[in-house]
Amino acid sequence: MFTGLVETIGTVLEYNELDSTSSGGNGVSMVIGNCSEILGDVHLGDSICTNGVCLTVTEFDEKRSYFKVGVAPETLRRSNLGDLRVNSPVNLERAVTSEVRLGGHVVQGHVDTIATITKKVADGNAIAFTFQLRERENINYIVEKGFIAIDGTSLTVTHVDYETAEFSIMLVSYSQEKVILSKKEVGHTVNIEVDFTGKLIEKQIELTLEGQLKKQNSPLVKLIEGIVEKKLAK
Repeated sequence: MFTGLVETIGTVLEYNELDSTSSGGNGVSMVIGNCSEILGDVHLGDSICTNGVCLTVTEFDEKRSYFKVGVAPETLRRSNLGDLRVNSPVNLERAVTSEVRLGGHVVQGHVDTIATITKKVADGNAIAFTFQLRERENINYIVEKGFIAIDGTSLTVTHVDYETAEFSIMLVSYSQEKVILSKKEVGHTVNIEVDFTGKLIEKQIELTLEGQLKKQNSPLVKLIEGIVEKKLAK
């Protein structure tokens, strides 16, 4: 679990599409460096949120300031990590401990989809961004003034357009130097993790309704039968 408060910006040192080493796992791997700030207490198997994606450390060297992760096929399908190349900057955050203040929101590091920047406009000393979702159905989980994680950064939604599957956020001056979003332009993509609370509530309601419909004498079935009888009686 993460907070969406980026600790540092690292740099992709290596991007291997087929890494046959023991730490590469015969798949895609990345080596990320320039991140000594987060390697002081790292262990093999630890999770590090990389541009919003929870990845497992398979190799590291604190003195040389780098760590290595594998990237699963499902991760490549859901996120834009496949677009990264050597020298790409990435947001990094270690998993939370019991002593960390939850200054952002609960971020799982499980990316739902990617979004494309459709607008970038200066607003005083802040920057207003608008994004359009690739999988548009995810817009149902985004609400104005709610949380959203963009490339692993916890941000507040300022506007939602459910018809176009677009939403907006405001990046304040302080955050502009702390995360990679400020350097991105219209047409660039970002990783999106919606607040999982909405998905949880939707699933609970869906299962409850399905359960009610399967019971002949449930309150929901009786309500539907009563409405039908009134309509037929007219």
